[in-house]
Amino acid sequence: MRDEFLACYAELRRRLRFSLGNEDLADDVLHETWLRVDRLGKGEEIHNPGAYFYRVAMNVAHDHRNKSARLLYSDEIEALLDEGEGTDNPADRAQEWYELEALKAAIEALPPRRRDILVASRMEAIPHKEIARQFGISVRMVEKELKAALAFCGERVDRRVIRRFGPGAGKAS
Repeated sequence: MRDEFLACYAELRRRLRFSLGNEDLADDVLHETWLRVDRLGKGEEIHNPGAYFYRVAMNVAHDHRNKSARLLYSDEIEALLDEGEGTDNPADRAQEWYELEALKAAIEALPPRRRDILVASRMEAIPHKEIARQFGISVRMVEKELKAALAFCGERVDRRVIRRFGPGAGKAS
């Protein structure tokens, strides 16, 4: 099954990036897809491996959305930061600097583990599963810590935190 997966890997990654609209999410889903497929067993014959792996990947993506209350991936954060570049208005620059300083202070005010989880997830783009392994906690606990950290930082910089996936998506949390 490994060889079939590797043969489909590039095309599967391309399709996932297109379907999910996010490179980081596609990579996370692709990794989890391999883990699921590898667990299923070695003796099964698959008539259309590409379609099979894609269907498993879309199920993984669906599960990921149901479990995750994530806000932004690194490419989305970079896009938002790029929007602020190029402004020559000193008042806008001062406001941006103030908000950045407030965010830095909010991150520093977090409990150490929560701060480390936030940095690992949002700044270093480490998958939740890996963060859970590093801290010896469950993926669900990583998600709870992230949600709490983001809510705390959002409150400190006077910004609403919007959930993108899961129940209540698009509403302030």
